[in-house]
Amino acid sequence: MFDAIILAGGGAARLGGTDKAMLEITGVSLLDRVIAAVADAEQLIVVGPARPLLRASAPVTWRREHPAGGGPVAALAAALPHGDADIVVTLAADLPSIGPAVPVLLAALGGSPSDCAALVDGAGRVNYLAAAWRRESLARALAAVGEPNGAAMRSLVAGAMLIEVPDGGGWGLDCDTWDDIDRARSRMHREGTT
Repeated sequence: MFDAIILAGGGAARLGGTDKAMLEITGVSLLDRVIAAVADAEQLIVVGPARPLLRASAPVTWRREHPAGGGPVAALAAALPHGDADIVVTLAADLPSIGPAVPVLLAALGGSPSDCAALVDGAGRVNYLAAAWRRESLARALAAVGEPNGAAMRSLVAGAMLIEVPDGGGWGLDCDTWDDIDRARSRMHREGTT
């Protein structure tokens, strides 16, 4: 059992302010893809403006950080009180291939005493928004940060015991630019993914 928090409120500056979460890849929005990846969550909280979902595979609770645009730490702080499962999966809304990573992250965290399990790519970059947390650990980390608005994700994980989960499948590749979107579309077209 787990809860899921999806962060979908970013400004998408590198995409000219386009609503990134609603961009489609093979006819399915990025947000719908990430929601499908955590459809088994007890509580599924999306932080960002409420939007129409084309393939909502699970009930969604919408929340906003205050003020809007306060960043990912503020978004996590706004969402965390709206669930109660011991494990919380935290994902960005721009991860179209994240589905296979969710059970891997849950298994990695479940088999250890660590606070958080996060994907790490081949270059050693940890994706803090492709992670699974123990709820108590995330609450403690948020309290240690203090004011969450504008806080960096690195400050959130600074004192956490982190498991780095190798991302051999490219599950954590995000879509921050138009080139990223084009690559994701090409990849899913090649793989026949819908």
